Amino acid sequence: MKRPAVKWRKFNGEPIPLPIQDAVREAILRETAQGFHLKVCIGTDSQVKGIETEFATVIVFLREGHGGFMFIHNEKTHQRYSIRERMLVEVSRSIEIAYELCPLFTRYDVDLEVHADINTNPHFKSNEALREAMGYILGMGFAFKAKPEAFASSSCANKIVN
Repeated sequence: MKRPAVKWRKFNGEPIPLPIQDAVREAILRETAQGFHLKVCIGTDSQVKGIETEFATVIVFLREGHGGFMFIHNEKTHQRYSIRERMLVEVSRSIEIAYELCPLFTRYDVDLEVHADINTNPHFKSNEALREAMGYILGMGFAFKAKPEAFASSSCANKIVN
């Protein structure tokens, strides 16, 4: 059974009508044609609001020394998660899109990082998932960043769900 198409949008709210692979390819070609060297960071954050958990996944395109832009996907669920489970679901959502887009990044020589909204300080609850998340991301062959360096998830995606 084919999964329904995931709806992505730009930061200004404009929908992205293309499949995400095509939109990312177009963005890479457009930006590199303008002379920019790109780096992409993918991250997911979530927020529990009553009985709903909202997830926001972002693809952040950084133009070395010239700012950046991002593509955004939101999804809500009524499923309940422990903090550890929720952190790992965030990571799995980021890995899923990174894996889907990886051939494009390889083809066009774009650096990729997967960011996890997990605190490296053991005094925070999210830290329970750090080792598993890091192993999962590194095991898939992606560069890994956690808080405080994980801006794609802890700053960009965070702004979308709050």
